[in-house]
Amino acid sequence: MNQDRTGALSWVPSLYFTEGLPYVMVMSVSVILYKKLGISNTDIALYTSWLYLPWVIKPLWSPLVDTIKSKRFWILATQLLIGAGLAGLALTIPTNSFFQYSLAFFWLLAFSSATHDIAADGFYMLGLSDHQQAMYVGVRSMFYRIAMITGQGLLVLLAGYFESTFAADGTPNIPSAWSNTFLILSGLFLLLFCYHSFVLPRPQGDLSAQKRDIRELISVFAETFASFFQRKGIVAIVAFILLYRFSEAQLSKLAAPFLLDNGNLGGLALSTQEVGIVYGTVGILMLTLGGLLGGFLVARQGLKYWLFWMVLAINLPNIVYVFLSQVLPDNLIVISVAVGIEQFGYGLGFTAYMMYLIYVSRGTHQTAHFAIGTGLMALGMMIPGMFSGWLQELLGYANFFVWVLVATIPSFIVARMIVVDAQFGRSEE
Repeated sequence: MNQDRTGALSWVPSLYFTEGLPYVMVMSVSVILYKKLGISNTDIALYTSWLYLPWVIKPLWSPLVDTIKSKRFWILATQLLIGAGLAGLALTIPTNSFFQYSLAFFWLLAFSSATHDIAADGFYMLGLSDHQQAMYVGVRSMFYRIAMITGQGLLVLLAGYFESTFAADGTPNIPSAWSNTFLILSGLFLLLFCYHSFVLPRPQGDLSAQKRDIRELISVFAETFASFFQRKGIVAIVAFILLYRFSEAQLSKLAAPFLLDNGNLGGLALSTQEVGIVYGTVGILMLTLGGLLGGFLVARQGLKYWLFWMVLAINLPNIVYVFLSQVLPDNLIVISVAVGIEQFGYGLGFTAYMMYLIYVSRGTHQTAHFAIGTGLMALGMMIPGMFSGWLQELLGYANFFVWVLVATIPSFIVARMIVVDAQFGRSEE
């Protein structure tokens, strides 16, 4: 069942906005929340990095989403679970054991969000024709980015506003502020669930998916999983996927804590609202611009032509954090420009990463191989992130960001190891 333009526009934007929001809450906003609640950088980096695990292993349960119920069912069910998880966060943040309880709800959000990703991406292919899928790919990407700005930017700004509003004797009531923020977000997901219950189509292919044999699907998945690791040059492929963002994985976990920490700890002492502006709004906008430029450049001359320059782009701008940690500027414009430069470079360099995942996934079982690649991609972020907080507390921010520059070396090494067709990615291909 294909949708006309009006029908598709009624659900594609909202579906991918809904897909992006819980991911950014789990991966980024959780770091800011725990920093504001006084958790150490070691624990923040370790425990929030573990939350990547559902995205690492989601290819393993994707056959279940394909066979048990419809993808429409899974979309709606996981949206309800995400709303419930956000409500659980709102209720547990003000408690004495908030760290353990909130982590449990973040795990619920992570698994629900990863399952929603599987169902939504599958539903997109079933609900639209090939032509419509190509036509709306920019729309889905744009609304996914809007979700990131909403999560890291607007909701963090809202939490900062509540921090100043819910104050006793001039002291911000941080638990109440964040509890109210998550409660509002939970209500938003309830509205999105109700909206999608009415507007999501019922593609015939989605209904027939319930009749597939699960043993057959698992057997096919095992075959495709094995075929991925039998590719020529698989060692270089896996090394590239795991190590391309080795430096960025560590930086991304400590960027927000660095912005928030007091000057006596080597941080910039920004308020929650200022972090929402600098990292969640300016940063995400520059990240998006970098990604758009990267796509344009690859379409002009191909991935191989731009690979080295994109490796530079994702790594070299990390030097701005060395500058910030040494100078400790108090000018918000200077900080915003520095963070914007780093995020622009990340967006530009990340283009090469995603294009390479597409490149190595080509051929038979392309969708399944791409899912395996994205699982390895999440693993490449999870493992370095786990020890980054401990390393930062051992070295201090200034020395840690110097280490981040040293940690860019594996990215250059693995980029030299891979082989890419000179024509891949060019628009005339």
